[in-house]
Amino acid sequence: MPNGRYSLHDPHDQTLLGEERFSCAPGPAGWRYVAKSHALDGSLLGSVDLTLDSRSRPLRMELRAGGWQVRGGAVDGVAWVRSAAADPTGAAATEGHDRAHGFSGDSPAFLIATARLLRLDEGAAARVRLVSFTGTALAPRTFDQGWTLRSVEEHPTDSGPLRVEHYQVADLETGEQREIHLAGDVLLAAPGIELEELDAPPNPWRYGD
Repeated sequence: MPNGRYSLHDPHDQTLLGEERFSCAPGPAGWRYVAKSHALDGSLLGSVDLTLDSRSRPLRMELRAGGWQVRGGAVDGVAWVRSAAADPTGAAATEGHDRAHGFSGDSPAFLIATARLLRLDEGAAARVRLVSFTGTALAPRTFDQGWTLRSVEEHPTDSGPLRVEHYQVADLETGEQREIHLAGDVLLAAPGIELEELDAPPNPWRYGD
């Protein structure tokens, strides 16, 4: 059950913005990731609770940030409800639905979830439609991404070979591209995100060691 800490940076100038402490593991439904993110002064920025089913579809998602909360899941595509945290009855909540494949957001959880959903072979590529909730407003944005599994490498560790997958991910609307490196349930590297600690397995996975 991996658990640890990511540092969060501005992807343009690398300014440190805060950190996300996470844990994730297989479960009865499929896979679950829970995390809280904190600013440099220790204040809570937000939280994510994402559960995937056995086919890596978003069975249940809950996000909190900036006084907003979003709950969603896979329903003939994806559906969600966005409401203010100060409105516990949900009287002013707004509902949404899109024939998308999954969700996206600021947390590394969503990159891992999309990779699990696509299950690409080395050299393969796919197009995926996602609904994104980012920042403190958690306002929905639907967009298409292109994913390519460019290469797979194995790195020796004390507990056996570590399989590292190198993806190229492109926003098909803006053309922006980024490289991400994954090892199982752990995001090793991505623009604006850096793995700082990993408490399980016992020997931390450090990309490049």
